[in-house]
Amino acid sequence: TEKLSHIYSAGTPFEHGALVDVDFTAYRGEYLGIIGRTGSGKSTLIQHLNALLKPTSGRVLFEGRDIWETKERTRQTRFQVGLVFQYPEYQLFEETVYRDIAFGPKNMGLNEQEVDEHVRFGAKFAGVDESLFEASPLDLSGGQKRRTALLRALWAASDTLLLDEPFTGMDPDTLAAAAALLRERRGEKPVLLATHDREAIRLLGWPVVELENA
Repeated sequence: TEKLSHIYSAGTPFEHGALVDVDFTAYRGEYLGIIGRTGSGKSTLIQHLNALLKPTSGRVLFEGRDIWETKERTRQTRFQVGLVFQYPEYQLFEETVYRDIAFGPKNMGLNEQEVDEHVRFGAKFAGVDESLFEASPLDLSGGQKRRTALLRALWAASDTLLLDEPFTGMDPDTLAAAAALLRERRGEKPVLLATHDREAIRLLGWPVVELENA
């Protein structure tokens, strides 16, 4: 980002600068934590990086090109930069648990046997018994829903993955498993995690960028 600013409710008594002149760079291969207290602009920054929000001023560049230079470029960026929201369980949408876990591997172009292997491996990570494969994702527990939704994002073909507080409520063992899975599945594709949870960042062992804007 170059001098990125985002002003909410501009020109009203409720005007608020969520981001003001933010210069930020992430490099290929980085696993980076973006930390700050509530209201510091973490989610706003994350949503600019895959073109969900348009800057009030300044620029957002991906691989050196302004993501808003054309409509085609903006659309391309949304495919290249994946985003998992703060409550990833709300991103479940397939009819069955099996199909939801299989969504990412299928989009990667894997054959039926490879997809099946990915699903069974992922189900173990998510704590989902295979007897639930034909159940609705909505029937899973809260923790199972969250881990299932994370799996789909980890296997997405996006060049960059953005995570907006997806680990909230995870115990240290599950967090460690998620971190290991990120490394295994993402390799050198960058991952950026926005969080207020310093302990989670400490457990992950990632370098951090701190937002101080109130």
